[in-house]
Amino acid sequence: MPPGLIAALTALLGEDNILGEASERLAYGYDNSRQQALPALVVFPGDHAQVQAVVRLCHEHRTPLVTRGRGTGTTGATVPLGEAIVLSTERMTRILEMNPADRLMVVQPGVTNQQVQQAAAAHGFFWPPDPTSAAVCTIGGNLAYNSAGPRAVKYGTPRENTLGLRAVTGAGEEIRTGTRTTKGVVGYDLTRLLIGAEGTLAVITEATLKLTPLAEGRRTLRAIYADMHGAAQAVSRIMAQPVVPCALEFIDGAAIDMVRHHSSAELPAGAGALLMIEIDGPQAAMNESLAAIERAAAGDGLLDLRVAQTEAEVRALWATRKALSPALRNVAPKKINEDVVVPVSQIPALIASLAELGERHGITIVNFGHAGNGNIHVNLLVDPDDDAQMARADACLDAVFARVLELGGSLSGEHGVGLVKRDFVAREIDPVSLALMQQIRRIFDPHGILNPGKTLPA
Repeated sequence: MPPGLIAALTALLGEDNILGEASERLAYGYDNSRQQALPALVVFPGDHAQVQAVVRLCHEHRTPLVTRGRGTGTTGATVPLGEAIVLSTERMTRILEMNPADRLMVVQPGVTNQQVQQAAAAHGFFWPPDPTSAAVCTIGGNLAYNSAGPRAVKYGTPRENTLGLRAVTGAGEEIRTGTRTTKGVVGYDLTRLLIGAEGTLAVITEATLKLTPLAEGRRTLRAIYADMHGAAQAVSRIMAQPVVPCALEFIDGAAIDMVRHHSSAELPAGAGALLMIEIDGPQAAMNESLAAIERAAAGDGLLDLRVAQTEAEVRALWATRKALSPALRNVAPKKINEDVVVPVSQIPALIASLAELGERHGITIVNFGHAGNGNIHVNLLVDPDDDAQMARADACLDAVFARVLELGGSLSGEHGVGLVKRDFVAREIDPVSLALMQQIRRIFDPHGILNPGKTLPA
């Protein structure tokens, strides 16, 4: 730590907003991956001005700085490499503006997704991104990873639902991006550039979120198929007709077998794939929309189609999907979880390849995810303490990524790149584009202090 930096940060924030003891810093050195490093210091700014002052000090002293929300990410993006300082946003929790007339909300990055949803719902709105960790994950984290969740199939990701940002570059300069309107084409779109950049270009201090009115009606269906091919064909039919579902989730046969042994959920014999489908919209149109989805879901391989009539039945239909995560934790608490994306038409090919790769490398693979946009969560059930198994898993994962790219897909849909996928990025992005990205990064962050070693290969 450069001489004088701790004293300057203490004078700026006060002793109560800095953690210096190793035992206290330890909790801020990891995320929901197996990566971990001890921060040199942890600081807790409370507003934009304090963030800007912290970044300026780190820029002046050329000290690495990693911005962190609640640590729910899975790719090591918030692990503080090189004895970096961790800037925690957990005390930046104010909703700065609620504006129903303009359908927007302005929040600090430490506000949780759930708090945003609750505040918006009080006025008849919601913010579409809904990651699984919505109860605890922060808006800053959602923006850093462009994390979306099931509703992205209809409503899009944070990039489509954020109007503008206030942020601090790596040089300590304030920038304001975007607009307060849903249309605006003046200048380059820096808002979308910062979203998904994992804190490598700037520290987001405020976000103007675009709100969507809550739907009047919602219906839930569960369709079970004999195999993944039949389910994938149904997904293609569903996505090709006018009624776009607000959620279209799937789990494969291996996942169904696992749930069958770890829950009491009702599942027919021979089930090889399952789709969970939700639609929303005007109440008057619900019956017609439901009929359209039922027609699209019908076809070869359909074993069972159920429509929930009550809230209790909705919960019962979701029981299979909700039982999956606990079952996976019981079987392999330290599993490898990747979130690749392929075109919807290529889902059957990917699932078939995953089964073949799992058998070839001796690794159990369980798949589920967001079928409507081809975002597949590939779970390798491994024991990190088994060196031989981990070596096979590494080779298997390498082959998985190669197959995803062959199918025209992408290595990450919403979990991001961070540290875990950094060295694979050059497989997906061409050298010229990577060079341009590196140049952009240097312009935003001349001394390379913001989250170094993440997102882009060296």
